[in-house]
Amino acid sequence: MRWARIQIEHKISHGIVEEDQICLVEGGIFDKIDLTGQKVPIKNAKFLTPIEPKTFYAAGLNYAEHVIEQALANNREPNIPDEPHIGYRANNALIAHNESIIKPSDSSEEFQYEGELVAIIGKEAKNISEDEALDFVFGYTIGNDVSERKWQRDDRTMWRAKNTDTFKPMGPWIETDVNLDKLVTTVRLNNIETISFPTNSMIFGVARFISAMSRYLTLVPGDMIWMGTEGHSKNMKVGDICEIEINEIGTLRNPIILGN
Repeated sequence: MRWARIQIEHKISHGIVEEDQICLVEGGIFDKIDLTGQKVPIKNAKFLTPIEPKTFYAAGLNYAEHVIEQALANNREPNIPDEPHIGYRANNALIAHNESIIKPSDSSEEFQYEGELVAIIGKEAKNISEDEALDFVFGYTIGNDVSERKWQRDDRTMWRAKNTDTFKPMGPWIETDVNLDKLVTTVRLNNIETISFPTNSMIFGVARFISAMSRYLTLVPGDMIWMGTEGHSKNMKVGDICEIEINEIGTLRNPIILGN
């Protein structure tokens, strides 16, 4: 099932995506729902981020090639992690499918995408095993972890590099029926494919992250975990359109515009 969150005039509504339309419901994705009978064509929908997360987690360096590429870019030896590492991102950076990524006027040319799988927690999780961890996932969506690499090198906390307004596109919806082993992530800039990789070829998978995190953190419905990216990202520039597709989920599309 695909869950979308859209805006209709001044009202925010959740809906179930069926072919080329969204069937609106009363209630949220974790509530008991009732169909309203109202349907909105996808082509006319004003998408919002499919969820406003309780806590926004992000896996650190979770694909081997990306670890190597980032090490080379920073003139250091690659260090493949031996356990999951988790960080945090800011909700203010989130934007939806079709909304514009704003490239700050003082940012460098190293303004890059990172196509990521996003896991949405659906049940409270504390001290759970890896074998049962996926039972606590409500569904998955797509994220673009936009990164300004010069700032990433210069700022000790990456507060600008990762969390500037509009740096975290997410969407277009949440897919609840996903086979992780069949997923492929593909990134396109201006309709030209720049990278494609098996989504589940992570150093540590979704289940391992959730289990490890739940030892120390209580995960609750609405929390989300961005699972990292593979390879070396290309620079994006003003006027580009970045698309991130994960088969079985959908395509997240965002143009890049110039900011102040």
